[in-house]
Amino acid sequence: MVGERRLELHRSRAPRGCRRWLTGERRLRGEAPRETGRVDNRRVKVLVVEDEKEAAETLRWGLAEAGIPADVVHNGRDAIERAQANGYDAVILDVMLPDGPDGFAVCRSLREMRVTSWVIMLTALSAIPDRVSGLDSGADDYLTKPYAFAELLARIRARSRRENGMRNTTLSDLLIDEMARVAAVSGVPMALTRKEFDLLALLAQHAGRVVTDEQLVDRAWSYESTPNSGLVDVYMSRLRTKLARAGSGVRILSVRGVGYRLELEGV
Repeated sequence: MVGERRLELHRSRAPRGCRRWLTGERRLRGEAPRETGRVDNRRVKVLVVEDEKEAAETLRWGLAEAGIPADVVHNGRDAIERAQANGYDAVILDVMLPDGPDGFAVCRSLREMRVTSWVIMLTALSAIPDRVSGLDSGADDYLTKPYAFAELLARIRARSRRENGMRNTTLSDLLIDEMARVAAVSGVPMALTRKEFDLLALLAQHAGRVVTDEQLVDRAWSYESTPNSGLVDVYMSRLRTKLARAGSGVRILSVRGVGYRLELEGV
């Protein structure tokens, strides 16, 4: 009877899609889950930050089945300490955390400490202002509870594939290091926001070619409401100013009605 109640508790809190592997005999005996639907290419290491201990354990087991090792913490202070010390590929971060900083504050702290782990916010807060707050705090992605476990895995796989393809891009005096998320001019790092870096990296990847407004929006605002038409122009203006102040020979050209192009000065 105790085992049955425990199993029902896990099932009630499991993300949709986790229940297919959470069987009573295997789970309660503590056996390793079957290794199906594994993430390809490289070993991804994840930190789960969830105050509900049963839900956290359920998520850890689901990730283990997909071949993703995960550590678990239950409050914001431990999350900051572990994420800073261990170099996780991704942090799955619940917003509503007790006894200390909430998920938004944790994410801001990680970014201030230059922790570059990919942050996925998990929360029951579904209003657009809440999602925007999460993304503005430095999160890379946002899932609203209840979420489909298969979707979470798909996003982790997509990120893994993208990071496998990340590279350093050099254009004259400008270096873009996508893994470290650093842009430097003549070896001096630029102070860029998350969106500014994403936009500049995309332009650098396609140097000499036009990147459309739609491509820029998709890169920097992919999980947010569509920005107004003038917001891309505002960010391009900021990037131009920062490149000029850094003394870079790289310039951003506007292609009216289409998008932007990155070129060397004088070319």
